[in-house]
Amino acid sequence: MVDTNKLTSIAKDVLLAPVYLYQGRKIKRETVRLPEPNGERHGMVELSKADDGVSSKSQETLNLMVVGDSAAAGVGSQTQQEALVGKLIPILEQNAVIRSNFGQLNWSLQATTGHTSFDILRRLYVFPIPDQPIDVMLLSVGVNDTTSNVSVHQWQQQIEDIINIAQRKFGVRELIFLSLPPMAQMPAIPSPLNNFVGAKASILDDILQQVCAAHDGVNYMATDFARMISEHGNGQPIDIAVMFASDGFHPSSLMYGYWAQQIVENMTQLLDSSAAQTDC
Repeated sequence: MVDTNKLTSIAKDVLLAPVYLYQGRKIKRETVRLPEPNGERHGMVELSKADDGVSSKSQETLNLMVVGDSAAAGVGSQTQQEALVGKLIPILEQNAVIRSNFGQLNWSLQATTGHTSFDILRRLYVFPIPDQPIDVMLLSVGVNDTTSNVSVHQWQQQIEDIINIAQRKFGVRELIFLSLPPMAQMPAIPSPLNNFVGAKASILDDILQQVCAAHDGVNYMATDFARMISEHGNGQPIDIAVMFASDGFHPSSLMYGYWAQQIVENMTQLLDSSAAQTDC
């Protein structure tokens, strides 16, 4: 049976193709190019002290690597302290589950503006083998694949390859793919292009979920954008533009903070569950 809704959508996109092209070129021409923020991209943090009363296993080191595109790199913030990793580290330092299981946090940021899934895969191939296996690897990928001509098949294969090299070369214990952002809501993308881009992002995000579900130790984390809005508004309506940087495309420092909180919640659930299984 012919899917009339799909045919209607295709016909609509064909008719609107000149508009999409015009709007896409206008965005590239007029959007402010924000730089990657300055700041440290690796470090070691002490999580527990002798007088914390924690168990001996807390002397272990949590090795964390954040990999990906401009969102992982913190574009939209002035400094790395205001960016994703800068917001993430202090929350991890204060988290009870993390502190009870690890004595140190060894972290690094490997992210570059504009990187697609292929660029990230290539980066992981050339990156030296780490001295210690990576406990948690966070991956932010997909926005640049959405705005480029990456096919669905290429996307799926490159995600599979990233998983393979992360587990084989880096010994990743928990690999967390962050969901694609709500591209249809980005202030920089006008209508009707926002709906077209948002639909493609949703397709890639669905495939990402499916691939993650098919692999052990690979997790898909759905970022709850509606929750960010709700928490910041405290029951009152807000302008969602505050969640985005001045370019209307990248997260603002405010969004990075809420995002980091959700990531830590996800990480602690995974690590706490993993620790419980090890103790059994």
